Amino acid sequence: MNRSNETSPMLGFVLLGLFAHPKLEKTFFVLILLMYLVILLGNGVLILVTILDSLLDTPMYFFLGNLSFLDICYTTSSVPLILGSFLTPRKTISFSACIVQMFLSFAMGATECVLLSVMAFDRYVAICSPLRYPVVMSKAAYVPMAVGSWAAGITNSVVQTSLAMRLPFCGDNVINHFTCEILAVLKLACADISINVISMVVANMIFLALPVLFIFVSYIFIIATILRIPSTEGRRKAFSTCSAHLTVVIVFYGTIIFMYGKPKSKDLLGADKQDLADKLISLFYGVVTPMLNPIIYSLRNKDVKAAVRNLVAQKHLTE
Repeated sequence: MNRSNETSPMLGFVLLGLFAHPKLEKTFFVLILLMYLVILLGNGVLILVTILDSLLDTPMYFFLGNLSFLDICYTTSSVPLILGSFLTPRKTISFSACIVQMFLSFAMGATECVLLSVMAFDRYVAICSPLRYPVVMSKAAYVPMAVGSWAAGITNSVVQTSLAMRLPFCGDNVINHFTCEILAVLKLACADISINVISMVVANMIFLALPVLFIFVSYIFIIATILRIPSTEGRRKAFSTCSAHLTVVIVFYGTIIFMYGKPKSKDLLGADKQDLADKLISLFYGVVTPMLNPIIYSLRNKDVKAAVRNLVAQKHLTE
């Protein structure tokens, strides 16, 4: 590689966003802004009720509070950049800001993968071994589980972003994405990225494949236990305690699998359409999924609905 073609990453990067589709920018700006406000409100309310309502002082709702906080952090690390890319053609982002955004995105994504598997374990113990639940999921156990999820996600992010920071970059540093998405950034590297690719494959096995396998096995045991419950009402109540988590898991992992598992188009016209589709699917994963989480837990969980109603009632009484 001719090193004269290298450009200093300190000059920053240019985020294309929907630069090639200007008619969509205003529509998506309003749409994403409204979704972001729903994310802040919905997840913020969930965090409040899990803290203030003593009836929700359980491992499941502790994990749910962590998930809501995580979703706020994840979207806040990317949505301002996305909104900015809609307002400013070829928006420039500094190298340091790009690395910070990449770090937060990696950390929150990996943490959510681990946290969802921890929540599956919580539901497994609650349904399959209810008598042991207070012992197995004591505060001395579930708090370290949550801390471990965050630590694992942050550690993975440190590794991935550190490897990316060491790369030299070529050309005009144009990132064909809304944010500093790692695959889009690696395309600009002038050096061999095999170490980065291997590291990401290992991370995907640890933070995607293993949690999916763990959740799948957990729900096999959960469903088998529920089917052995003699009464219909008992089965309904047991399934209702894990249906919201299962729905969130399907939405979260289903989007990831669809985003990275679909076939690539080879013709130029198809590639252009696919490029737009990839960006919009990434947008769905980054914004719509965190917006759906509090809605799913609110609609499918009577305890959360009751806690929200109590919070609203208390607010009216104080006014």
